[in-house]
Amino acid sequence: MTRTASAHAASASPVSSVSSIAEPPARFRDLLVAEWIKMRSLRSTWWTIALTALFVIGCATVAALADHDTIAAAGPGAQESRGFLPFDAFPPGAYMTLMLVAGSLGAVTIVSEYGSGLIRTTTVAVPARHSVVLAKAVVVAAVWTAVGTAVSLGAFLVSQAVLDGRHAGVSLTHPGAARAMAASALLAPVCALVGLGLGALIRHTPGSLVATLFTLVMLPPLFSTSRQWSADVNHVMVASAWKRLVQNWGDLPDLHHVHDATVSGSWAVYVVWPLVAVALAVVVVRRRDV
Repeated sequence: MTRTASAHAASASPVSSVSSIAEPPARFRDLLVAEWIKMRSLRSTWWTIALTALFVIGCATVAALADHDTIAAAGPGAQESRGFLPFDAFPPGAYMTLMLVAGSLGAVTIVSEYGSGLIRTTTVAVPARHSVVLAKAVVVAAVWTAVGTAVSLGAFLVSQAVLDGRHAGVSLTHPGAARAMAASALLAPVCALVGLGLGALIRHTPGSLVATLFTLVMLPPLFSTSRQWSADVNHVMVASAWKRLVQNWGDLPDLHHVHDATVSGSWAVYVVWPLVAVALAVVVVRRRDV
């Protein structure tokens, strides 16, 4: 019996070895599913997103209520000259908060794996590190695009419903409204991917969050638009691009030597920043040890 069992084990061992060797590598779809499971399993992420969405829509409601009272005080006919009021639907303070939250959570998506050591298990299971980073980027972009769309659409509809009480609300077909909503919806995924790139570069949570805050929110105001070189730097910032895409008026008169950004250039900023951030993350993760 012993000889038979040993012989069986000896004959089975090569089979199991061959089956383990022949196991197919993880496909990109498997990596997307794994990253989605990691993200959805964290309750704190969803609570943060929900509170941020309520804050942004609440700020739009408060801004619209303030203009509702202003229109009422101005008397009949005041609403006819106001048109689309972009900063009622998309208040800057609320969207600066959205930028900060999206960028921070984007950074935490990759920094948390370095902090917990999970990145070592991940790279052993999937030697193609660039595929892991790209899967993270796809999931982060998809989630934050959905969040940004829901938040910007909610803020627009609520604010216009409030202004409708004074017949000052507009629809999405109003000139400038659709572009402002698209820019506000895409702001969240752009910032989240920028945060992901900074997180891959810095790898430490405090440093990544500070760098995200500085890059997205604090750096643009340091460069004024009164001088050409300073305006050129200002215009390549994500926050400045969003403000230009949301405003529904043309270039300002050059009374104060203000240099305005172009609409096409602002859309280009939306494309270049996330592409550079993800490319940076891929290069850094492939070249560094975990």
